[in-house]
Amino acid sequence: MQTKTPLAGIDFHAPSQEVARQLIGVVLLVDGVGGRIVETEAYDRDDPASHSFSGPSERNLAMFGPPGHAYVYRSYGMHWCLNFVCRDDGHGAGVLIRALEPLAGIGLMRERRGQDDVRLLCSGPGKLCQALGVTRAHNALALDAPPFALSAPGEPVVVVAGPRIGISKAMDVPWRFGLAGSRFVSKPFR
Repeated sequence: MQTKTPLAGIDFHAPSQEVARQLIGVVLLVDGVGGRIVETEAYDRDDPASHSFSGPSERNLAMFGPPGHAYVYRSYGMHWCLNFVCRDDGHGAGVLIRALEPLAGIGLMRERRGQDDVRLLCSGPGKLCQALGVTRAHNALALDAPPFALSAPGEPVVVVAGPRIGISKAMDVPWRFGLAGSRFVSKPFR
């Protein structure tokens, strides 16, 4: 995705806060399994909570571009987390996909997660990656080619915002976005 062609109606060259808000309602599929994105968080290189804050490293290199690619990392040595890279090459910004509403491949998600409650299949970044089968093998892959598929929302969405969660720096920054009223978010918005 080297051009500025929008994918699912989103310009991944835009600031992470804009991309994070615009991703709400987008349908994300990985090898045909996935659903509607209902929760995201934005991160930028000037943000002390961002993996790119200290500059490029072997772990975070994908976060520095190109935009429209995946940045996948392991959280606490246990859970994979999926981010969408944005801004220009070399900038170091991304959007964490925190939760989605399952729509496709729910049986496979249940099997992967060992969980029957559809609300709990993808209600957090680690759960989401486990349900979708996302691993380090997806790191740096383009979002506009298989195994990924993104589709614009079929209808307008109402987006709510609040402080990010699960971090220890810049906790009050209101860069967490969600689908208003969704029962599939990882934690309610206040």
